[in-house]
Amino acid sequence: MAEPETPELAAAAVAGGADLLELGFPFSDPLADGPVIRRAAERALARGMRTRACLECLARTRELLPDTPLVPMTYASILEAYGWERFPADAQAAGATSLIVADLPVDERPQLRRVQLVAPTSTDERIRLAGERTDGWLYLVTVAGTTGARTELSPALAPLVERARGLVAVPLYAGFGISTPEHARSAAELADGVVVGSRAVEVAEEGPRALEAYVRSLRESVDRS
Repeated sequence: MAEPETPELAAAAVAGGADLLELGFPFSDPLADGPVIRRAAERALARGMRTRACLECLARTRELLPDTPLVPMTYASILEAYGWERFPADAQAAGATSLIVADLPVDERPQLRRVQLVAPTSTDERIRLAGERTDGWLYLVTVAGTTGARTELSPALAPLVERARGLVAVPLYAGFGISTPEHARSAAELADGVVVGSRAVEVAEEGPRALEAYVRSLRESVDRS
């Protein structure tokens, strides 16, 4: 989540082995997010992290990490308020390499280049369209629900990956519900990448060293897959 400490935390995550970083731009009603990220968004908003402050946080992160892909993740209402053309332009100027808008359907605002999300409930037609329009990689939501750590990897992931492989020609990154090294390794055996959010946000509250160690545990597990 974009906060004053985020650039240093981002650098720690990369030191631990992260290849790409999502930076959450907080929203007051984050429908796709579970309790951990909701609390982080509420805390960021209470600290004054509005869109402009988040863009400044992104720019500071880019200064520390000149070569790491940085992807703001937010909601359509933020872009509606800030400006549909202004937001991606300012985000790119601040160092963003792409964008995720969690609640914007694939057939809305097709001119807005972004990473698309699909879920186990997505039809083949929607998966195919998302694969055609996504920016670089396709985000596989492994559960029909919100973000958050879970005890077991979703059984819906394997059939979703199998279906998507036959429909799209882009890398597949799996997210939602992945929190442990074991989860990461199992997901990496199926997909091309692994996205970890809620647990990373929790660990980040303990500081950069804790986050670096956590990410390293995921990295080492994925590399063994």
